Amino acid sequence: MRHRFSEKYLKNIRLYLSANLLVIKNKNVHTNILQAIPFWVGAVISGIIAVLYAWLIDKTEHYILEILAWKSWLIFFISPIGFIGSWWLVQRFAPYAKGSGVPQVMAAVELSTPVHRHLAKHLLSLKIMIIKVLSSMLLVFGGGAVGREGPTIQVSSSVFRVINDILPSWWPSISRKNMIMAGSAAGLSAAFNTPLAGIVFAIEELSKTELKYIKTSLFTGVLIAGLTAQLLAGSYLYLGYPNTKNVTIQIIPAVIVVSLIGGIMSGYQTRFLFYLQGFRRKFKKNKEQIILLFIFSMIISCVIFFVSNSIMGSGKNIMETALFDSSKKINWYTPFLRMLGNGLSFNSGGAGGIFAPALSIGASIGAVFGELSEYTSQETRVLILVGMVAFLSGITRAPFTSSIIVLEMTDRHSLLFYLIIAGMVGNQCSRWITKEALYSKLNKSYIRELKERKVAKSDS
Repeated sequence: MRHRFSEKYLKNIRLYLSANLLVIKNKNVHTNILQAIPFWVGAVISGIIAVLYAWLIDKTEHYILEILAWKSWLIFFISPIGFIGSWWLVQRFAPYAKGSGVPQVMAAVELSTPVHRHLAKHLLSLKIMIIKVLSSMLLVFGGGAVGREGPTIQVSSSVFRVINDILPSWWPSISRKNMIMAGSAAGLSAAFNTPLAGIVFAIEELSKTELKYIKTSLFTGVLIAGLTAQLLAGSYLYLGYPNTKNVTIQIIPAVIVVSLIGGIMSGYQTRFLFYLQGFRRKFKKNKEQIILLFIFSMIISCVIFFVSNSIMGSGKNIMETALFDSSKKINWYTPFLRMLGNGLSFNSGGAGGIFAPALSIGASIGAVFGELSEYTSQETRVLILVGMVAFLSGITRAPFTSSIIVLEMTDRHSLLFYLIIAGMVGNQCSRWITKEALYSKLNKSYIRELKERKVAKSDS
């Protein structure tokens, strides 16, 4: 009798446990799906915005070039309007929309703590998204040498942060830090059509967390954003398929030399950017700022009118010419014009990124070296890609992200070894010239400024 009772008792326990485990399992699945939905929605929106943003910037560059082909002297009127208008939009409506956007995202990630999380809204918001796009368009129209890729990262991170903030109270908790990081990776993936680079960027530049805690959300955001961008813009490579056949390992000495040059020049470019930042801070009043921006715009206008229009825009046309049109030569002074144009534009106070301009400077360094050294066209193309990685790595201090970006935008997997060498050499050479990285310094200044604002507000 006792034996039968025990069996019945054990059977009831098993049934009870099985039923409860099934409920728990269903609850976990339900929770996981709810937690994933914001990432999916954010990725789709980011992909759409990235494609629209790219189209707007491309059209803006096209229109200004058409105007200058008609009447080149108009640049002396258009450039001041573009520079001052771009600065005014940011200054008036969203001060933290200025510049690249990557340092703002880095700061927002660091501020994603219970104590400071409310400060992130100053760096990532709907207002910043709108002003970022409009300001960068004005700056490009004014002849500024800026890109859209860094701004796309800030815009995409803003999308993810806003979605995180509007979730109802009953929604399963989602880490804001993970949302911002996933947004940044999705933004880079959609901007360049480089999903692997988006993942590597989030890990190398933003993450201080083990990958196992963020991998699902990060990968999901990158894939969906990239697929959305491809659905709208088509499956494409940012630069296409350069011919690099028949290049042997004998190119390595030239790869190292170009990487050294690119890294050293990127270090001096970083110094130049720091100098202009410090110089611009001396002018406190708006009238002084306007006069300074007028001078910046006049310098760029004079170069465009009297020397070359290669100083303006993102520089994608320079990269395409260097890689695919051997009939056109890149002038020896092109890297220096690009460095000047990007320095003045980046420090104008308007919105605009540094990714594409840095790549174009590196491309022109590789092209000039290859032509002067009389390498074959295939070998010169390898040196162009190497220069791109070296210079971008020196500016961002992210050698692996730089290598993967160039790898994915050209589909030259056979050159991975050379590209990684370029990234590491460029990064180290830049460190010799200036210890502090551009993004790191700006990131720290944003965090310090926001915390000081919080303290001042609480004291008042």
